[in-house]
Amino acid sequence: MPTPSPEKKPAALPDLYGAIASLRDADEAEAFLTDICTPGELRALAERWRTVQLVNAEIPYRKICEMTGVSTATVTRVARALNEGSGYKALIARLQRKRS
Repeated sequence: MPTPSPEKKPAALPDLYGAIASLRDADEAEAFLTDICTPGELRALAERWRTVQLVNAEIPYRKICEMTGVSTATVTRVARALNEGSGYKALIARLQRKRS
């Protein structure tokens, strides 16, 4: 079976996005993510999210690497997505509004 090209998104992605959007709270999110992800995938997601928070807090990249153990390439990718994308920004803004 040929591997799909990286540009072509799996047809099931919209369904997955809808499923995630329908989660009601952190407990449901934990149950769903624990079922759908391996422990390693969950760790990687958690490390990525922590990296997002630290980049957003303007912590120096090398310090983030020391604090989290992620590579400088990962920190750079996160920073680029934070600056050029909309997903991280939207969620960070929503969480900040909830806290205030």
